[in-house]
Amino acid sequence: SQQRSESPITACLLSAAFFGALGSSFIYGYNLSVVNAPALFIKAFYNTTWIERYGEPLAAETATLLWSVTVSIFAIGGLLGALAVSIILKVLGRKGTLLLNNIFAVIAALLLTLGERAKSFEMLIIGRLIIGVNSGIALSALPMYLGEITPRHIRGSIGQFNSILICLGVFMGQVLGLPELLGQESRWSYLFSFLALPAILQLCVLPFLPESPRYLLIERRDEAGAERAFQRFLGKKDVSQELEEVHAEARAQENLHTASVLQLLRSPGVRWQLITIIITMACYQLCGLNAIWYYTNGILREAGFAENIIPYITLSTGAIETLAAIISGLVIERIGRRPLLIFGFSAMAVFFSLLTVFLNFQERLSWMPYFSYISILAVIASFCSGPGGIPFVLTGELFEQSFRPAAFMIAGTVNWLSNFAVGLLFPFIQETLQSFAFLVFVVVCVLGAIYLFVVLPETKNKTFMDISKSFAKINKIPAPSPSNEMELVLSNKKKRENPEHSAVKLRAK
Repeated sequence: SQQRSESPITACLLSAAFFGALGSSFIYGYNLSVVNAPALFIKAFYNTTWIERYGEPLAAETATLLWSVTVSIFAIGGLLGALAVSIILKVLGRKGTLLLNNIFAVIAALLLTLGERAKSFEMLIIGRLIIGVNSGIALSALPMYLGEITPRHIRGSIGQFNSILICLGVFMGQVLGLPELLGQESRWSYLFSFLALPAILQLCVLPFLPESPRYLLIERRDEAGAERAFQRFLGKKDVSQELEEVHAEARAQENLHTASVLQLLRSPGVRWQLITIIITMACYQLCGLNAIWYYTNGILREAGFAENIIPYITLSTGAIETLAAIISGLVIERIGRRPLLIFGFSAMAVFFSLLTVFLNFQERLSWMPYFSYISILAVIASFCSGPGGIPFVLTGELFEQSFRPAAFMIAGTVNWLSNFAVGLLFPFIQETLQSFAFLVFVVVCVLGAIYLFVVLPETKNKTFMDISKSFAKINKIPAPSPSNEMELVLSNKKKRENPEHSAVKLRAK
């Protein structure tokens, strides 16, 4: 494809990326960390409510069960959101889906904030479920929207807004949870009111930004709308080249309507793209980053840090995470997706191994815990350098328009099931293996890195069609794959020699 003049990033594109991610990824990140600070107060609230209702204190097992349901139901909501997302995307479009999704955030914020006042822990649990649904929809709809509105030479950087705002959300949850702010018995319910703010901001800005031009052109057949959207996102009058690229993709998929999940699973032309996304998403959750959050405070305690400064040191993890994500966003177009992913998983394996060694010597040497802490920061930075955001960028890049909603639905399902599995199983793994628990993650990271090294082609600065083509060989598919059809269509456009022939070929698929 010929070199185009690389258009500058427009204010319209930046606003779409920032406010899109603020009302989506930021809320997801915030919910990952927000329950850590008020955990003790919430458990106490469950207990007092139980006593008021049933006249006896909460049994220890019931308390543990209620708490783990409160924490893990977020992932079940996420799964429901991911399963529903392809239908909503089809009906409302990318932008419409993001706008509708804010309603879930506002309802959840109300339930979670008022639960204590209403003396109902059920409200907290339902609120966590609904905010999970919000995150499930957001983590599919946002990367798809960002991937489709961005010119290809900055697709990775803009896609990383998703991961940068997840990290910022985690960090914000840690900051607001500090005892000086909202991490107090009297104020913890306001931690959840804060959820409504990014959602309301997104509701104010997003209606004034365009819908995805790809969606408008391919699925709505709205040529004029797509042209206007491209003009605003790219900040230039002449967008004929961009429109032609989308038209070409549309023609190649003339006979492919938006594919269902079953069609996607059955389609040999995208088999390895699908396997790649499933493995990358599973590694994203199973590489052990979530487990690190559970561990940090314990390790810091053993290191002899005073209890009252631990929350501040924990802030450093959120800060490192955000910084690494921003750096990754700045270098992704230069270095590429593949090296960052492989480097991220390999580095995590190294630092998890070191952490295991340091944890085993923690008792013997007084300064060892500092090394454990540095290893934790290194694991977090390695994760955010690649694995933290790129899986979402890749899901949008490896599939052409007709497969994309189904692909995000499968990726989302794998993501949330793995998230749920880690939350459920890690405490048991930890009890059994003690300080060797992290070796489980070393295995996951190493296997993930090897797989990506062998299978994944580089996708930076390629059109969606080029990316499909680079998988054609490994998918072992002969000529009429969507991408080859594409070539047929284009060559016919040039030749116009034998129109019947190409029509027969296209239909034969």
